[in-house]
Amino acid sequence: MKFSLFHKQKQQPTPEAAAVPPQEEPKEAADATEEPKQEATTPIETVSMDSTPTQQTISPEPEKKPEAAEFPSKTYLKAMPLKTLADVENVKNEVKNGNIIILRVTPLATKSIDDVKNAVNELTQFAESIGGDIARLGEERVVICPKNIRIWREKTLAPSDALRTAAPTAA
Repeated sequence: MKFSLFHKQKQQPTPEAAAVPPQEEPKEAADATEEPKQEATTPIETVSMDSTPTQQTISPEPEKKPEAAEFPSKTYLKAMPLKTLADVENVKNEVKNGNIIILRVTPLATKSIDDVKNAVNELTQFAESIGGDIARLGEERVVICPKNIRIWREKTLAPSDALRTAAPTAA
């Protein structure tokens, strides 16, 4: 039965290990399309029940570098005031970059309600054009999301679909 020690130890070379020269890989011409060479092998001591150590080498797995597509860019939730119609372009750029924007329209509403309507209409068309989502948050805020985010909307009941209760109805 053999046991392996997986931690590194500084050892005195055994006569068996000293007799075996380390193997060298054949040198080949470097090619630009060639994969990078593996790191040096790590010796691991294997001890059998009769306490005679032997040397084995294990090559480490080549390290894979992740591609840029594997790491999605971060999505931020940003709150911004809408002070002028020029701020609409900043909001569009933020949403194009993948951020979620909570837009406070009160600063522009104090100046011109028509400008607020125009800005919201422009942002609605923009959100639809990129496959994003837009919704109102109360009286003074609007949320705009990029294409990979959806806004949950509670379904409201129409008056004809009123909830039925166990209470007796007047006849």
